[in-house]
Amino acid sequence: MAHINSNYLNIKESYLFSEVAKRTAKFKESHPDADIIRLGIGDVTRPLAPTVIEALHFGVEDMSRGETFKGYGPEQGYDFIKNALKDYYAEKGVELDKDEIFVSDGAKSDLGNILDIFSKDNVVLVPDPVYPVYVDTNTMDGREIVYLKADESNNFLPLPNKSIKADLIYLCSPNNPTGACYDRAALVEWVNYANENNAVILFDAAYECFVSDESLPRSIYEIDGAKTCAIEFCSFSKTAGFTGTRCGYTVVPFALERDGHKLNKFWLRRQTTKFNGVSYIVQKGAAAVFTEEGKKQIKENIDYYKENAKTITDTLDRLGIWYCGGKHSPYIWFRCPGNMGSWEFFDALLEKANVVGTPGEGFGENGKGYFRLTSFSTHENTVEAMKRFEKAFGGND
Repeated sequence: MAHINSNYLNIKESYLFSEVAKRTAKFKESHPDADIIRLGIGDVTRPLAPTVIEALHFGVEDMSRGETFKGYGPEQGYDFIKNALKDYYAEKGVELDKDEIFVSDGAKSDLGNILDIFSKDNVVLVPDPVYPVYVDTNTMDGREIVYLKADESNNFLPLPNKSIKADLIYLCSPNNPTGACYDRAALVEWVNYANENNAVILFDAAYECFVSDESLPRSIYEIDGAKTCAIEFCSFSKTAGFTGTRCGYTVVPFALERDGHKLNKFWLRRQTTKFNGVSYIVQKGAAAVFTEEGKKQIKENIDYYKENAKTITDTLDRLGIWYCGGKHSPYIWFRCPGNMGSWEFFDALLEKANVVGTPGEGFGENGKGYFRLTSFSTHENTVEAMKRFEKAFGGND
């Protein structure tokens, strides 16, 4: 008889964003004429950059000719994109070998799949509130999860608690969902803690492209000692609008060893066994992101979303609502007006303003009473949404 993985019984039946979609659909059903603006899920709205589109077309043309046709490619990515990523890190002052870089179909996949190379008896440390994937993937494997409290007292940027001993540590900066961004001194504390405890930091840098202050690190490897304790995950989804195209990358340094073994070799073995690689055409498009014209066009899109973020934070400033994020992140995390609960405010925002956001409670215990909006809509929709927001909640504290 085949038996189930009973750990699946320990996760919520409904993924956070599925519940948001369900409630929104129910509201739309009873209010068919409502003009709903969605500022909830972190999906982009700007089209792919022209340089990327051109490269995708070149990739298609390559596949149409016998002399340039590509069949199975290297599971860890073609050299042309790995070298482009290597140069991109060099611009941030980080020297990598191209074989420390693994191209994938996105950070979300790798953040879950990386657990294949770690024992199930590792203790996992996650900040709360947190991106649900970190918790759910470890719960599926049956690992013990320890939560580190993030709240207004630490600006939702908790530092290591030396009384907690953990083996795997999830950090996300700029953070999803809070938009908060660690400074260099804070990441030094985390790297030192990990090295002292032989822990491994799983560093989610999916939103690094939104950091505009050069004093703030965009990679964990800008911190001395990180290569012996950290794996970094990143994505083209928010950087270049690849949410519908799917491409990301993970860095596993050669210097990172545990139990006398290089984790780079373990991840290479895992990927060559369980992953067929990203399509040649998509990798051609992704590599174009790092050309001079590509970087210019990508920045224009990022700046567009930053303008949306400012529209949101300006409204919150006028209303005197506490928030973090928005400056170096596409996410704005704020205290619910009128001391409402997260789902209570979700319903009120939908009912009064026909705007969809994401309840903070869905990200963990410490998200209760908070809410997340994203800047990934159009200018027009963002401006209209915040006009409605201010009209509906301008009288609350």
